[in-house]
Amino acid sequence: MSQVTRRKFLKNSAKGIALVSIPIFFKFNPMAALASEPTAVLGSTDYFNHFGVTEALLREIMEDALSRGGDYCDLFFQHTISSYVGLEDDLVNRAYTGVDFGVGIRVLKGDQTGYSFTEEITPKTMKLAAKTAANIATGTAKALPDAFKVKNPANYYPIEASWESIKIDQKIPYIKKLNESSIALESNIIKSRAYFTDDTSYIMSVNSEGLIRYDYQPMTQFGITLTAEKNGERQSAGFNLSGRYGIDRFSDKKIKYMARRAVDRTMTLFDAVKPEAGEMPVVLAAGSSGILLHEAIGHGMEADFNRKEISIFADKIDKPVAENFVSIVDDGTNDNLRGSINVDDEGGSPEKTYLVRDGIMRSYIHDRISAKHYGVKPTGSGRRQSFRHAPLPRMRNTYMENGPHDKEEIIKSVKKGLYAEVFSNGQVFIGAGDFSFYVTGGTLIEDGKLTKPVKDINIIGNGPDVLKKITMVAGDMKMAEGGWTCGKNGQSVPVSMGLPTVKVSSITVGGMNS
Repeated sequence: MSQVTRRKFLKNSAKGIALVSIPIFFKFNPMAALASEPTAVLGSTDYFNHFGVTEALLREIMEDALSRGGDYCDLFFQHTISSYVGLEDDLVNRAYTGVDFGVGIRVLKGDQTGYSFTEEITPKTMKLAAKTAANIATGTAKALPDAFKVKNPANYYPIEASWESIKIDQKIPYIKKLNESSIALESNIIKSRAYFTDDTSYIMSVNSEGLIRYDYQPMTQFGITLTAEKNGERQSAGFNLSGRYGIDRFSDKKIKYMARRAVDRTMTLFDAVKPEAGEMPVVLAAGSSGILLHEAIGHGMEADFNRKEISIFADKIDKPVAENFVSIVDDGTNDNLRGSINVDDEGGSPEKTYLVRDGIMRSYIHDRISAKHYGVKPTGSGRRQSFRHAPLPRMRNTYMENGPHDKEEIIKSVKKGLYAEVFSNGQVFIGAGDFSFYVTGGTLIEDGKLTKPVKDINIIGNGPDVLKKITMVAGDMKMAEGGWTCGKNGQSVPVSMGLPTVKVSSITVGGMNS
């Protein structure tokens, strides 16, 4: 858990609760914890007080949830405080704060899920939600364990100050500096929009096996979009940084770096061309090109798609799917990345999961349900958008590990092809693994050299086929810096992805005459 003190926690909690007038804490006294040592790290008692519950009440709710014969139940408490401040053309024109608060109650019976939630955390409403979720099952009530145990979380995203303690007027100088730094670099910029978002979630998971987990989860995204005009033509691009960071992440040096990246991305577009369409080698740049790995390959390795035999990878465990220098990881334990989690949304511990190791497929991405189905341990990948949603097996930080080649060697090996660097939206069909991605920025490769910048290109292919066509992998693995959000079954969760420089021997490129 991030190093937030009891005093900060309760001060910020009370602030968020006042904003939404949630009818809790009438029976319980969260302020009593203020008597604790103010530098002490939060514990389970603080989270009980925060959500206004006791162990006895949790037992009553879970007894109702299991009253119709469910095999298992869990309660997921969440309190999220979010903030946004935006600047357009050097004027702050938008700012808001939002609060979300509630509990989701899940009952499992075999592979079936009963789910209910409430935004009002009172004994009456929680018991009603529990009885609703219980209707998935019929049978004899299952007994709860005699005692609960707390498993302390890890700490993959320590921050110096909670986002709730940072006022909007403290964030404005950052977006002004980013805006001014960007404009100072290029006289052709005619419009700019800088923004700063942050949110914090306090979560607590309690299950019928007697396990209690809790976490404090920060998140931020800071960026700018620019529009430039040159010879009557306009182009727009931008850059952002996102992760589970504190405000101390954004130093003057980092802001200047962001400004330079945003300006370069924008101005390069004036000279960019479209390549000829056709099959050609594609070199995926290190970093955010990992979105192709995430979408075209990672989703197919999520266990629910394989359990239902939807994914083309459903029969590939322990079989070769790539060259022996290809290893793909989904990891929840990377410091400060968007997809990192101290605790997953089922109360599980995240881990570094090898999906492909030395070219052999080794594992799916598992939640509790799929792990039981396959007779394996969960990978700490049960994730949900909020307490309103049941968890699903989801990616966290998905990346390919370093390989034996180098970037220069890879580019020199291409006679005519594409170096793809900046990706936008894409579409993937999980069953067959077919995909289409929009490349907003890259460079032509001609006779082993990077030449003209390119833009507005579609690349089309098949995930498993592309995996087999990876012929070179460099040793320069880099994680994406920006804010990526993954959608699945109507739920969105923060993720990250990464890639070394990678050569795919052939992908269909849609450019001119396509």
